[in-house]
Parts: sequence; C-alpha cells; structure tokens
Amino acid sequence: MTESERPRRRRSRSRRRRRAARLRRALLAGLVVVSLLALAGGWIGFRGWQARAHLLNAAGLARELSAQVVGGDADRAQRTLAALQEQSAAARSATADPGWWLGRRAPFAGDDLGAVRQIAVAIDDLARRAFPTLLRADLASLVPAEGRIDVGRLRTVSADLGTVNEAVQQTRRDLAGVSGGGLVAQVRQALVDLRGEVDRLAGLTAAADQGARLLPSLLGADGPRRYLLVSQNLAELRATGGMFGAYAVIESENGRMTMGRQGSSASLGQFVPPLPMPKEVRALWADLPGTYPADVNLTPHFPTAAALYREMFRRKTGTTVDGVLAVDPVVLSYLLKATGPVLVPGGVPLASDTVVRTLLNDTYQRLDVKQQDAFFASAAAAVFDSIFTKNVDPRVLLSVFDRAITERRILFWSARPEEQRTFGDSRLAGALPEQDTVPTVGVFLNDGSGAKLGYYLRPAATLTVGECRPDGRRELRLRVTLQSTAPKSGLSESVLGLGRAGDPYTVRTLVSVFTPAGGAVLDARLDGAETAVGSGTERRRQVATANVEVRPGASRTVELTVLTGKKTGTGEAQLWLTPTATPWTTQVETAPSCDQ
Repeated sequence: MTESERPRRRRSRSRRRRRAARLRRALLAGLVVVSLLALAGGWIGFRGWQARAHLLNAAGLARELSAQVVGGDADRAQRTLAALQEQSAAARSATADPGWWLGRRAPFAGDDLGAVRQIAVAIDDLARRAFPTLLRADLASLVPAEGRIDVGRLRTVSADLGTVNEAVQQTRRDLAGVSGGGLVAQVRQALVDLRGEVDRLAGLTAAADQGARLLPSLLGADGPRRYLLVSQNLAELRATGGMFGAYAVIESENGRMTMGRQGSSASLGQFVPPLPMPKEVRALWADLPGTYPADVNLTPHFPTAAALYREMFRRKTGTTVDGVLAVDPVVLSYLLKATGPVLVPGGVPLASDTVVRTLLNDTYQRLDVKQQDAFFASAAAAVFDSIFTKNVDPRVLLSVFDRAITERRILFWSARPEEQRTFGDSRLAGALPEQDTVPTVGVFLNDGSGAKLGYYLRPAATLTVGECRPDGRRELRLRVTLQSTAPKSGLSESVLGLGRAGDPYTVRTLVSVFTPAGGAVLDARLDGAETAVGSGTERRRQVATANVEVRPGASRTVELTVLTGKKTGTGEAQLWLTPTATPWTTQVETAPSCDQ
C-alpha cells in the first residue's frame, strides 16, 4: 500500500463508522417512535373502550330519563339525571386527554376519534345544560287547570324553555358540522342515530319554546281571541289528513277557553265565483279548493287551506276568526288515553280504543246525515270539556300533544302574519317548505270516490336512496302500496257515497307525489306497468298524481323515481305522508354519502 492510499482508507473507514452510527441512531429513534406510537395506540384503544362503555351507559340512562319525564316521576328522573351526568362526563374526559388529541390528527383513525369526541361532548352538553333546566321547568303551566291556563305562569316558564332550546339547538349545529364521510360503520351509525335523536329533541324544544312565548297572546292574555276548531274526517281523505267536516268556534280570554257556535262544512255551502287561490293550486285542482269548504285541503300546504276556510266562514257567518286549528279522530284517541272515557249526550261512550271506529265508521252505518253532524259536534264538545275540567297529568298530556304534532295530526294557522312567521316550517304549522335541509318526498292522498272508504285503507311506503349522478343530484326510488280492507257488501249509503269508481266498494284515491324542492319526476309505474300521471308544481316541488282504484281485499302499488333538486352528498332522505286512520307502514333505506 502506498503512502498516498493510507489516508484515503482511513477516511473511508471513518465515513463508514459515521454512517453506521447515524443508522444506529436512526434505528434507535425509529424504535422509540414505534414504541411510543404503539403505547399511544394502546392507550387510545383503552380510553376508547372506556368512552364506549360510558356512552352506552349514557344512552340507556337517557332513554330512562325520557320515560320518567313523560311519566311524571320527578324523583327518579333526578336520580337518573345524576347518573347520566356522571357517565357523560366520564365519556367526555376519556376523549379529552393528550393521547386522544394526537390520535385525532393521525391518518385513517383520526376522523373516527374526532367523531367519537363530538358524540361524547354532545351528550355531556345535553346532560349538563339542557336536561337539568327541563326538569326544573313548571310544565304544569302548559296545560289547563280548573278550566283555564295560567298565562302568568306560562310566561314564567318561557325563560326556562328558551334556555333549554338554545342548548339543544347549539348541540344540533355542532353535530351537523361533523362529516360522516370516511367513518367506520359503527361510528357513522352512532353519529346518524344521535343526530336523529337530537333532531327530534330540537323539534320538540323549539315547539315548546315557541308555544310558551306565543300561547299567552294566543290564549287572550292581551285581548280576546276567536278560533275555528275543525275536525279532519279521515274517512274521506284529503292531503292534510281528511275532509274538513265539523267545526266549532273556540273563544279565549285571559287563558279561559269556551266553545261557541258549532256546525259542518256542508252548512257553509259553495262559493261561486270561487275564492282566489294560488295559481299553482288552481292548476292542480281547478276551482275545487276555492268553491267547496270540504276541498280546501286538496293541497298539503295547510296555511293555504286554513286561509281559504277562514274566508269561507267569514263570508257565510259574518264572523272573523284569528286562526284555524285542525285535529282528527286519532288525536281524540290519544287525548282519551290521558283523560279517560267521556260520555257524549245521548249515552254514547267515547273511549281511546274505540273512538276512531265510532267516529269514522259506526256513525255512518247507523245515523243519517243530520244526526251525524250533531253527533260529531257533541263528541268534540265532550272531549274539549274533559280536557279543561278533568285533572290530567300535565306530562302525560304534553306527551300526547308531542305525538300528535309529530304525526302532523294537529295543525295550526294564525291569521296574524307576525305570529305565523314564528311557526315557520314546523310540523305544527303544516307548511310545505320551499327548501329542504334533507331531501324530502311527500306522498299525499285525496279521496276520489266521493265516499267514506278511507277508513278501510292500509297504506305503506318505502323510499330508497339511489345512485349519485355526475351532476351531483341523487335518485330516490319510491314505492307506495294501498290495500283495501273494505267488505264486498253490507255498507250503508252514507259510507258508499257517490261511488265515483263505478263499483261503490272500490276505493278510488288520488296519490300525489311531491318531489324534493327543485326536483323532478323521472318515471311512474302502477303495478309494474308505466302509467300516465297528472303533473304540476307547488312550492318549488314537481307533483305527479296517479289515480289508484283498489277493490275490496286487493292492493295496488305505485312506484316512482324522482331526483333531488340540487347537488346533495347526503345518503339520507325523509317522507312526508298524509295522516290516515291506520298509521302508514314506512321504511327509508339510506345510502352512503356521495363523497365516500
């Protein structure tokens, strides 16, 4: 080896030693990082297991709390709330440590950990901010006592209900900001379920908040009020439920309500020329809603129907009312569960289990038209008096109203624009919105038989969320089945009516399908074959109407494919249905979001 080669070899060995040292340090650092990541992953897994256990416990306790609040068991509700707060706080703590914070920023699992954190925070916020105030609120002030509602106490409870609603609405907004795309199935389903529960709770608290703020004025705290109470006859279907049959004038002053004049829609006669109505409604139903009081609610938009009926009543009687309240016999069955049976003058008992059959079928079989009107008026007065004179548990009664409003069986319209705006697009207002937060398909039924055969219909609907299109819109597939349980003989002339389907025992129903706002109908089939449908629009929704005739014991199926109105990533959808004597059998089949 020459003298010149030795320094080069020494430099080469030195470089190899330095590279080896750097490699050892890198391996050691990598080992440390891997160990820390494994430790953090194990810690996150442990904390995740803890959070899951606490959240499951909290969910069970929340269901118990709901049942106890509705049942009026205040002592047990307080104990359940304390346990719920303990579990929700533990879940929040388990998802708040530094390890979980780091995990939320990691690829793959980070979104899931973030969603679990938001779920824990949402439940804890409700347990700490909303539920305690709700339990303290004097809900008894929302229902009658000794023939009147204490409007002073009602105004006091309004502040508490406003606090509850603010907390619930904030939780709802926070959950809406959590992206469901890319989450593992279990976390995504938990998020969807919680959103559904909070959405329902938000609807209730918003309605309670609105009611507590508006009821004093509506009940005459600032001067006398007068309303029309109308009964929707589900034996002859209309889009909002049933034909407006019997009516009664309700007068209210300083919380005390009395029933005045009673009558029937038939007594109001017909109006020629017809009353003015929206052009879209006239294009769909000609002059019928503006001519006949029984046809004002061929449209599902209750404010239009109520305003027409109010004007018809004014022109016929000279009396101007401040609003219209609509109920149906199913609501009476719910109320009778709270009040117990009542006796109608003449000795006919009305009980929760039988009142729907009594009012929608038996009455038509045994009474003539004049006797029917008198009986309907007496039945409404008896139930009305029972609510205001019996000692009814307020929480039970509020639960009844909650169910009826959720099913759109109680509808209210105020003739005062500032009050009506407050109700907005709530279920109580029965307003068909011109915008959707979630794509909504409406299925509305109108009798085409001129008969009282709607009592025998058994409706079902399935809505399936379909493909995402390149333009961002989404297909929705709707299947509606109508089954008739009507007998083939033995019904009275009052039930069979005009028999416009030819065979008087055949139920003819006009099925109107309303697309999501801005949407479109792609195709329509009846029992698997393409069918012609009437078309039009109302409140930015395309409307397709099919004539469906069902013989006794048979069923018919209408299927439509519709498009959402705009780009939508969600895989969720909703149905809005005409309330019927027998509840619909429904199913909504969701799909992954378009960005998954």
